[in-house]
Amino acid sequence: MANDIDLTRTERGALLLFALGQERATAVLRHMGPREVQLIGSTMATLGSISPEMVDVVLEEFIVAVRNQTALGIDSEEYIRSVLTNALGADKASSIIDRILLGGRSKGIEQLKWMDTRAIADLVRSEHPQIVAIILSLLDSDQAADIMMFLPENMRSDLLMRIASIEGVQPSALRELDDIMEKQLTGGENIKSSSIGGINTAANILNLMEGAVSDVLLEEIAESKAELAQKIQDKMFVFEDLLSLDNRGMEKLLREVSTDQLLLALRGVSDGLKNKIFGSMSRRAAEMLRDDLEAAPPTKLSEVEMAQKDVLAIARKLADSGEINFGGGGDVLI
Repeated sequence: MANDIDLTRTERGALLLFALGQERATAVLRHMGPREVQLIGSTMATLGSISPEMVDVVLEEFIVAVRNQTALGIDSEEYIRSVLTNALGADKASSIIDRILLGGRSKGIEQLKWMDTRAIADLVRSEHPQIVAIILSLLDSDQAADIMMFLPENMRSDLLMRIASIEGVQPSALRELDDIMEKQLTGGENIKSSSIGGINTAANILNLMEGAVSDVLLEEIAESKAELAQKIQDKMFVFEDLLSLDNRGMEKLLREVSTDQLLLALRGVSDGLKNKIFGSMSRRAAEMLRDDLEAAPPTKLSEVEMAQKDVLAIARKLADSGEINFGGGGDVLI
């Protein structure tokens, strides 16, 4: 029944909040991050007509999920570690677990996630670069990328090198940093270092910055640390890398991307990637997209790059959650 109604995960979440009622929906939103609140809120505003069948499907899915996942009487922190490790593997789950558990105890850093990026840049620009690097590592990559654009150009490459070189931060140091941030914003040592920063974080931040800016930063890093620059570059991926998705992964990605977003992102890409995307859609949808693409007026390169980065950000989140995989082991078919 659930497959009969074509809704993205975000739309299903928005529908669930409508079904819960205002009071319960408010309580749920309090536990979400700023980016999640913005995304779910904008989706709720644009859902349009909601049928009883749509609500029934979403509620049925939610009840099944709760029945299968609720763990009463189990230590919550240990349960989170166990579930995420089993689902994602130890390496991939490590940084996610630390971010989740740190987020539950951090007030100062958590407040930064709700602030305007320019205001954050103004707040941290006078701090020691290592402190700034740790703060950026604790934020979502897209927010960190925006903050970097408001920082002086001569700081950026050094910050990225520091982010890429972070291997762990002791909990006591994180708590001290969080206390400092909380004071600025408001006028047990037996666990391992938190897994923040690193090559992946630096690559993600660069992926989400403007193409020309990220190229310059990578060149600056290469001038002083060529090996580090190569490691970062190896972890970055561009729009054409979507060719390495298998058909199921591409179909899942396309369900999360709006038609307008995809139409803009496909400007100037290779025929191989276009054909792969068209092949993952229904014949009618593919024909309509082809026609729209041919009839579309010229568009600024910066707008196309931004749309491609938005699609890549969605792909990265799906990959991080294990829902899609890049480079599945076979040769890419073009």
